[in-house]
Amino acid sequence: MARSRPVPNPDLVALGPKLDKPGRDKLNRLGLIESTRQGNRLVHELTDKGWRTCRDLVTAGPPPRAAGAAKTLYTVLGALGRYLDGADLSLADVFGYTDDVLTLDDRIRRAYVDLAPRPGGWVSLTTLRSAVPDADRADVDAALRTLYRQPGVSLIPEENQKVLTAADRDAAVDIGGQPKHLIAIEG
Repeated sequence: MARSRPVPNPDLVALGPKLDKPGRDKLNRLGLIESTRQGNRLVHELTDKGWRTCRDLVTAGPPPRAAGAAKTLYTVLGALGRYLDGADLSLADVFGYTDDVLTLDDRIRRAYVDLAPRPGGWVSLTTLRSAVPDADRADVDAALRTLYRQPGVSLIPEENQKVLTAADRDAAVDIGGQPKHLIAIEG
């Protein structure tokens, strides 16, 4: 729900509890999520029924034996529920997104998640640039330089320069006088 978009299985591990096969099958059977295979990864998305169930949980109050952090969480969720009711908003209004408000950095991160074999896996800038075809070359270069300075983001040159194609060389971004050909973003 918080990502408000389809989420690949490896990303769920980074976000919270692992969604194993029995849990995934149950959520699909109940109609709360839809799981689809994209390449070699499973991607999960909340259904309308899943969104309604999340909304019901916001106003459910704590379970009878809740204590400590769990009770605090339900107290905060209850306040969120009262706000949503008062403002006549849905959870999708709060957690939803539209592509037109995404920054280029966000779009590059999203493209990376879709292209990477796993979080932290290497993706060529040739492939990444093709995932944001409408973005200006200079803007993508600037966004990559900004991302490079953020924790968890790595840009490196291809170690084996002999395997680089002309397209790979053209797609490289120059950082510190060195062409970078590959990007990895941790969780």
